[in-house]
Amino acid sequence: MAPVLLALTVLTSGCGYNTIQTLDEGANKSKQQISVQLQRRADLIPNLVEVVKGFAKQESEVFTNVAEARAKLAGAATSGDLGQMSAASGQMNGALGRLLAISESYPQLKSNENFIRLQDELAGTENRVGVARTDYNTSVSDYNTYIRKFPQLVTAKVMGMKPREYFELESAAAAAAPKVEFSAPKQP
Repeated sequence: MAPVLLALTVLTSGCGYNTIQTLDEGANKSKQQISVQLQRRADLIPNLVEVVKGFAKQESEVFTNVAEARAKLAGAATSGDLGQMSAASGQMNGALGRLLAISESYPQLKSNENFIRLQDELAGTENRVGVARTDYNTSVSDYNTYIRKFPQLVTAKVMGMKPREYFELESAAAAAAPKVEFSAPKQP
């Protein structure tokens, strides 16, 4: 029995099974980070909307669009489906861009401490989303590359391991974080 176990250990040590599992788990962990950051982003939105609402009551369509986009983003982040997360992120970018553009019409809003703080938190979150996306795609690249090499290719096929999909944005518009420009109010 011992020689069989020894032979099995020697044969499986070169097949890459453990490395495949490690790389797969790394990709899963990175994917979860995207969900966490998208959820954080979705959680910040209601606070930002409430601050803006206090200054721009007549902008109800924009608030409705943001609420709908936020709900889709939160649902997509919970689902873990990369396609849904990508589409919802793009829709949220557009809605946030319109919301933040309102601030240009309200100089007192642009100087509001809560608005500025939320703006900073949102910018930080956008950076975290970008880092999480990059980390995930790097993990997927490492995993996909590894399972395509011989002899790991054989092990991966036997185990039913398939290449993972990358987190890609739906459109070029979605690739950019919402841009907000705060210019100084024009002096009369």
